[in-house]
Amino acid sequence: MPPVETAATILSTIPYGETSKVARLATRDMGVVSVIAKGARRPGSRFGAALQVLSDGAATILPARHSDLHTLTAFEIGRLHADLATNIERYAVASVLGELMLRFAPHDRQVETYDFFRHSLDVIEAVPEDVVAVVGLRSIWGLVKHLGFAPTLGACARDGIPVGWEDGPVAFSPAHGGVLCPSCARTVDVSRLASRDLRDLEVMIHGHDDLPALDGRYLAAHRRLLDRYLRYHLADGATLPALAFWATAAWQGS
Repeated sequence: MPPVETAATILSTIPYGETSKVARLATRDMGVVSVIAKGARRPGSRFGAALQVLSDGAATILPARHSDLHTLTAFEIGRLHADLATNIERYAVASVLGELMLRFAPHDRQVETYDFFRHSLDVIEAVPEDVVAVVGLRSIWGLVKHLGFAPTLGACARDGIPVGWEDGPVAFSPAHGGVLCPSCARTVDVSRLASRDLRDLEVMIHGHDDLPALDGRYLAAHRRLLDRYLRYHLADGATLPALAFWATAAWQGS
């Protein structure tokens, strides 16, 4: 098979043998793939320091005929995203985005999902520090939407009955995937979201309006809600260390 040249982002790397690395890449044209970079650990390797987690570039991949482990023949670095490391919260958000792509992105061509992921890394790296938290929420929710797991906000997630936001707090069930009508909400564990919370949530998922203004208490509540939602719908019992670190804002206690 001929080599494939594609935009790619490094999601993870591990040593392989004495001289090589196995990497997981999010790619624009092949989905998420595993590749072996032969000789990447040798002094003077053609890969140099390019295979850094969350770095973007142009990958040349030789597809395997009978295996899911392809061969990475070149990786031309485009952006290292080094500035993510200057702020713990920036890096925490970027790590969650990478973790979601690594664990849950499909193994086939998903151009819009990849483009959103790569653009989100650029945005998180560049925005002022005072909006990193809310931009991070919007970026993570946006990626959840692109992965096909956005919650239902306008109709009951169980029976499809329209649910209005005007008559006080609305029941929201992470387990059932969105808002619930009063009848369905009686039988399950729910959170109660005010109209403001639902409007803010809609903006963060769909990006239809300016960023909401969230103080520390609201930010913490939205992080907890997103954490619970992801664990129900994506984690399926898996350990998600980047999500756990971000959801608890562990850096604030350091």
